[in-house]
Amino acid sequence: MQRDVYKAKTHFLERLRHQPGKIVNLCFVIVLIFSTILTWREVVVLEDAYISSQQNHLKNVASSLDRQLQFSIDKLLFFRHSMGDALQTPLGFRVLQDAVTKFNRLRNQPFWQLDVDQQRTLPISGVSDATVERTTLLARDGQRIGNELSAALEVGYLLRLATSTTGKERRVSYVSRAGFFLSTDPSPLDYTIVSRYYDLVTRPWFTQQNERQNRSRGVRWFMAPLSDDREERVITASLPVYQDHYWYGVLAMDFTLPTMKQLLTEAVDRRTDGEYQLYDSRLNLITTSEPPDGLVNQFDELERAQIAHAIESDTQGGIRLNSRYISWERLDHFDGVVLRVHTLQEGVNGDFGSISIALALLWALFTAMLLISWLVIRRMVSNMSSMQNSLQWQAWHDPLTRLNNRGALFGRAKTLAQECREQNIPFSVIQLDLDHFKSINDRFGHQAGDKVLCHTAGLIASALRSSDVAGRVGGEEFCVVLPGATIRQAAEVAERIRACINRKEILVRKSTTTRISASLGVSSTEENENSDFEQLQSIADARLYLAKQQGRNQVVWRDADKK
Repeated sequence: MQRDVYKAKTHFLERLRHQPGKIVNLCFVIVLIFSTILTWREVVVLEDAYISSQQNHLKNVASSLDRQLQFSIDKLLFFRHSMGDALQTPLGFRVLQDAVTKFNRLRNQPFWQLDVDQQRTLPISGVSDATVERTTLLARDGQRIGNELSAALEVGYLLRLATSTTGKERRVSYVSRAGFFLSTDPSPLDYTIVSRYYDLVTRPWFTQQNERQNRSRGVRWFMAPLSDDREERVITASLPVYQDHYWYGVLAMDFTLPTMKQLLTEAVDRRTDGEYQLYDSRLNLITTSEPPDGLVNQFDELERAQIAHAIESDTQGGIRLNSRYISWERLDHFDGVVLRVHTLQEGVNGDFGSISIALALLWALFTAMLLISWLVIRRMVSNMSSMQNSLQWQAWHDPLTRLNNRGALFGRAKTLAQECREQNIPFSVIQLDLDHFKSINDRFGHQAGDKVLCHTAGLIASALRSSDVAGRVGGEEFCVVLPGATIRQAAEVAERIRACINRKEILVRKSTTTRISASLGVSSTEENENSDFEQLQSIADARLYLAKQQGRNQVVWRDADKK
């Protein structure tokens, strides 16, 4: 087994040695593959760095936006805490007590308003007891209503003070389940109080703040649906107000879409690379960092589904959608997510694109130089191989007859003899010499003799098998090696060669032809199991001279004593 593997290896290496062009091709293909892999690895590393940079930029934007929203949420939490304190320990101011007394006189009217001090607090607007009783969500508790009205007026003071500065909020409101509300955007004393209160208590940010739907009593964000009768679409942050496990009402803070756009723009600051988009929890677009006349990136239903699925699994990350790369970051103080959309064109125009183009150009330049080098080296190798083959052929062949010379013939014959011995098959040798060749040189000249030798070599080669080897071993002497041929088969080949030479006329000069003959001797390993080529050639040579002694132009394949 090991011997077969060794022979197969040797044969393969021998084939490669005779095909240097394939070796050159293989080397250049390997270099090209490795250069491409290394370039691709650099691109992958660069892409990872680019993605990490995109996420870091987005994280900075999300943190900045969160800080701005946190200030408003902290104010909302402060209002709720103040409301709780006021419910638990109401102040004993006479103005507050008079307000509660006035409410008791107005509570049965369809709409009413408590305006204690227009310069310091906000007015409380409300509806009648009958209106409250018609809705199961509302409840006017006689024992709690006084404290709640007093606490609402106290919070009204705080709301007026907090919103007198340049705040980001559109309005801040407290809506009670007891049939009243107060807001930084107060209502006139007319029938619109009823419709406005009804609109407030039917909003999702109010109805979904009960204990069952908001057990944590945390901040909930809601975006108002599109409506034709509303000038501005708002986003509302709301907090439930509880005291002693009783749900009093909801504190709400409204933000307009232009305000959210302003907050996002301020958070983006100078990071103009890519578009930033703010979405709510249902992946509805709220605003974008693009200017009003800019081109906003849109997503179809399939892309939105892919983004939503990706966002569900992690609070931050990225996803590639065709030629766009989308990274996202969830906000801590807003029930939504910030997306950064980076297109292929922006990537090409940016630092990542410039470096990628430079890498691609370097790879293309290297590949072009590699191809040019391959062409030059392959031509050089081809020329050297042709020269080597030519020199090798000249070293192994007789230049006149184009048969193997003596050295090449003996080398190949010994190898074939060894193989025949290993395979236990016969091996035969034919020794051939032209008759009266010296007379041809004397009569017609050496050029005629050369023509006779060339013609004889052609006749010998035409009578052989593809596995046989013929060569010129002397002046007019030839030798033929026949691996696998028995003594009789070799004798038949020899007779065929002799007859072919004898019947051919050779043109030795203009209008002059001549005939020649040959004497041949044959030997084989069948006779004495001697596989040494030189001894077989010596035996065939002795039989050749025996053929000459017996009259020439004949084949001798047995010794005289065996006839």
